[in-house]
Amino acid sequence: MLKLFRHKPYSVSFSLLVVSIALSIWLLLRVVLSVQVGLSQLSIKELIGIFVNGFWFDISALAYLVVPWLLISLLMPNVLRSKRWVNHIRWGVAGFLTFCLLFGAVSEYIFWQEFTTRFNFIAVDYLIYTNEVIGNIRESYPVPLILVGIALIAFLIVFSLSKVIRFEAQQRSAKRKLGLALMTIALPLLSFQLANVDQMAFSKNAYANELSGNGVFSFSAAARRNELDYDQFYKTIPQSQALSVLKSVGVNRKTTSAIIAAENSALLKSTQLSGANLDANLAPFKRRPKNVVLISVESLSAEYLGTYGNQENLTPYLNQLAGESLVFDKVFATGTRTVRGLDALSIAIPPIPGQAIVHRPNTDHLATIGELLEVKGYSTFFIYGGYGVFDSMNKYFKGNDYQVIDRTDFDKATIQSENVWGVDDESLFNNSLRILDQNVKSQKPFFAHIMTTSNHRPYTYPENKIDLPQGNRRGAVKYTDYAIGQFMEKAKTKPWFNDTLFVIVADHCASVAGKTKLPIAKYHIPLFFYAPDLLPAGHYTRMASQIDIVPTLLDLLGTSDAQHFYGQSMFEAARKQLPERTFVSNYQALGYYKENTLIVLSPKQEVEAYRIDPVNLEAVAAPIDHRLMNEAIAYYQTAARAYKHGELKEYID
Repeated sequence: MLKLFRHKPYSVSFSLLVVSIALSIWLLLRVVLSVQVGLSQLSIKELIGIFVNGFWFDISALAYLVVPWLLISLLMPNVLRSKRWVNHIRWGVAGFLTFCLLFGAVSEYIFWQEFTTRFNFIAVDYLIYTNEVIGNIRESYPVPLILVGIALIAFLIVFSLSKVIRFEAQQRSAKRKLGLALMTIALPLLSFQLANVDQMAFSKNAYANELSGNGVFSFSAAARRNELDYDQFYKTIPQSQALSVLKSVGVNRKTTSAIIAAENSALLKSTQLSGANLDANLAPFKRRPKNVVLISVESLSAEYLGTYGNQENLTPYLNQLAGESLVFDKVFATGTRTVRGLDALSIAIPPIPGQAIVHRPNTDHLATIGELLEVKGYSTFFIYGGYGVFDSMNKYFKGNDYQVIDRTDFDKATIQSENVWGVDDESLFNNSLRILDQNVKSQKPFFAHIMTTSNHRPYTYPENKIDLPQGNRRGAVKYTDYAIGQFMEKAKTKPWFNDTLFVIVADHCASVAGKTKLPIAKYHIPLFFYAPDLLPAGHYTRMASQIDIVPTLLDLLGTSDAQHFYGQSMFEAARKQLPERTFVSNYQALGYYKENTLIVLSPKQEVEAYRIDPVNLEAVAAPIDHRLMNEAIAYYQTAARAYKHGELKEYID
């Protein structure tokens, strides 16, 4: 090493130094993530593809990032190039850029721990809600220590390099400057024309595809694609054919706002909620519920519950409650984030590509369950343990006639503990009980959607509640189970309890990591219907989707509004033996799972098919079943167009 430092310094350009540091850091990150995934998950061919494809994405990202330094080199007067103070500035900037590159690599490593992907649209969204995201990171990781460590490593890298290299100081000729000017223009243009984030999908292994990516490149691609127009990017069929296909599988949804408005007006004038004509086919219910409490539990994968096979006793109360509830054995979440779950549990729409509807503009007065029940005299609530401004939840639910209550509305004296993500679940439930008790005075039935937060990083909650330590998912699951138990036991003492249906469901699973693009098992969520005075315990064994919950509830409440939705009323579907199917997605890939086959629609009009093992839900590539492909297209195409054309709005004359 000493001999190396004594060697005459090598002369390099500033841009070449930055490129070399960036490539080295990104290569090291790719190696670390590959080892963490497990080399057993990757074939030799996939490993080679990861690093070859990865190098392509790294240089494609650098084709943009190097432009400012090429411009500075081009515009710097020759007289300054050999100045000592200019050289010091170069090394200072090199140190700062090294720090930034290391910081980006550490950030991407942390992001990978949560989502097992490169930076994507979630990272783009998180830039909007910096308070919650930065607060969550500060509470989950030793941020000052990490920053000091990054700064020290950056210093050591730059200090070591300064001993063996020096920056070019010779004057730039007109020919050299012309070359720099051409590179400044050509590099980003070539990258834009030749490199595409879709090239990450070089294999059938989702792990390998993600590892081959570059965080900077995929982040910028996600920022551009945050809104994906279905008709532009996905395979389509004639709309008349799509409607015919939907009708053949039992979907007779009215697709024009004019028909919806006329139908609702007629319903309001001629139908009472308790009308005898609507009381048929109540089974398995003994009588209709008057109220509904819908609890959407943060990140509660079915695999954590003993009812679904877990042996760790993480959910002792829910395991007990399962024996008194109608348990739905095969329900699948529509997406990977809370906002997708909120779409499913309010507007009950298949997960159209791009942003969730909750996030989008012009979402007021949609035909949500809250909107539909509010006009029928219900008090409708959305009660959230966090800040409702996050993910546009306040705006969405207020615009759809829910009374929105979040942590800012809770009396501080009622909160046992809190972190940046939200108050503890017990405090959320205690405040919810107070709100529902107050509603009794109005003598109005209620629909309350309560959304928890404790089962989210940093996984903190009140001390001495359970027998597991804080700071990890298993402890947070067990605490959430404990909090639900406390809530249910208190609810049993309320005068409205016997007339209330309690629905317990997850918003999404804890992780969707897997070899395939849409690993079905990682979308399996719990669903309980609990109403001991209304409903006998048992199991619903048919496969269902998260979007089926809303039309089922509307049917049970005695309305005719279920026909507005793409989801099935589950008990009606069982009576009529409608086809079993479900929908899963990430923000680009759209999945349709039916008859042990998963159809995946992707941008660039791509279609893939997988055969799903009905026991372990493992997937293997399969020939495309064109009947199922057309069904998938019909659902997603029609839903995307309905939103785009305003046909999901609810108009009341």
